[in-house]
Amino acid sequence: MTSDQQVRKLMNLIQKERTLAVAAAKAGMDEKTARRYRDLGMLPSESRRRHDWRTRPDPFEEVWEEIRKQVAEAPGLEAKTLFDALQREHSGRFADGQLRTLQRRLKTWRALEGPPKEVFFAQRYQPGALCESDFTHMTSLGVTIQGEPFEHLLYHLVLPYSNWETGRVCFSESFESLSAGLQDSLWKLGGVPLAHQTDRLSTAVHKMEHPEEFTRRYDALLRHYGLRGRKTQAASPNENGDVEQLHYRFKRAVEQALLLRGSREFPDRRAYEAFLDEPFVRRNASRTERFREELAVLRSLPAARLDADRRLQVGVGQGSTIAVDRNVYSVHSRLIGEKVEVRLRTEEVEVWYAQRCVERLPRLRGRGRHRIDYRHVIDWLVRKPGAFEHYRYREDLFPTSRFRVAYDTLRERMPAHASREYLAILELAARETESGVDEALRTLISREKPITADAVERLIGAGVITSEVTDVAVEAVDLACYDALLVEAEVLA
Repeated sequence: MTSDQQVRKLMNLIQKERTLAVAAAKAGMDEKTARRYRDLGMLPSESRRRHDWRTRPDPFEEVWEEIRKQVAEAPGLEAKTLFDALQREHSGRFADGQLRTLQRRLKTWRALEGPPKEVFFAQRYQPGALCESDFTHMTSLGVTIQGEPFEHLLYHLVLPYSNWETGRVCFSESFESLSAGLQDSLWKLGGVPLAHQTDRLSTAVHKMEHPEEFTRRYDALLRHYGLRGRKTQAASPNENGDVEQLHYRFKRAVEQALLLRGSREFPDRRAYEAFLDEPFVRRNASRTERFREELAVLRSLPAARLDADRRLQVGVGQGSTIAVDRNVYSVHSRLIGEKVEVRLRTEEVEVWYAQRCVERLPRLRGRGRHRIDYRHVIDWLVRKPGAFEHYRYREDLFPTSRFRVAYDTLRERMPAHASREYLAILELAARETESGVDEALRTLISREKPITADAVERLIGAGVITSEVTDVAVEAVDLACYDALLVEAEVLA
């Protein structure tokens, strides 16, 4: 088939060559074809008759009206679902290969007669008028810290006018994470835009009772910085589209940086956070011109950050535990029956009593979790060893894997007294040092010695516990064997 490019080349050659035959040969076509296009004065695409007729009967002609009504009533129906239903209803009439025909026909009907699709309207932003923020999950990147998977989120803030962005590692979509992330971002930015927009975060918006209102704490945060709060409509993430799109692009940039680095392992969280700063710096470097326009109109920061800690008055139950944000934490049994003040921070839970901080605990992530410190309850557990076997939070009372191995071994050797003996070992860890008891257990396990509280105490008291050093010997590789393989290959060839 002659192409438009060939005909254009022919028209140029006709002006230069002595004969039409030479021009046609150089254009790669027959002389008769060249003469026809020369006389026609049109390109093949302009002269070709449009194909507006069917070349074969429509196999869905008789059932099309039924299909059309179904799709009109339920626009989400897919062609494959409808085709499967037709095959069941009209056994043997429709072959599998006709599915593509139905898909094409439905596609055409939807474009010409179907329901209108949602329209997305591009927005025009003004410098310094708006910042958008949201949380995004980062666990899919497969980052590990000291060999352990690092499950985390990123609080992500974006200025839609310049696309300047920044972020902070966090572990939940709590108000504390929102407050810390927003305040960190504004202080990095060095100024305050006119408005802050989020999606309908439960930490910021009363979803159930008053969906039109912001929470009291979020409203106080906005007033502290002089920000006007905005929220997207329900089920409309596209309204926060700038930050949603930059979620994807930033995570892709981090993924590429990890591949270039050659490892997803980091020695500690600080090293990983320093690594995350680099993509932000590189991406923001190309946005300096518009960013300067934003900086020129940003409002000043307040004199100090807002203390966003949540303070709760909770009672200590008979189990020596407190319930905080739908999670359970243990405190010392001395506080049973007392009221304590809990200061809920982004990543910590502080317990205060009589104006003194008595506990500082890592904040649990998620809901329905628990953290029981054996030191808080061991005094009474050794007096009630029978309670240990079916204790609701028993798994929290194995500080390391060796403690668990010790308990399982005791259950095999002395099932009737396993709990009592293990709790005596746990009491040693509380009284002496957990690391010392753990090392003593390692010594007993590796030497296949009986595990008892007395044996552990003797090892600690004797001061003979030392970590074993594993000698790894790597033999030198004899490269001559590879030369021999090459010689053998040449001989065989």
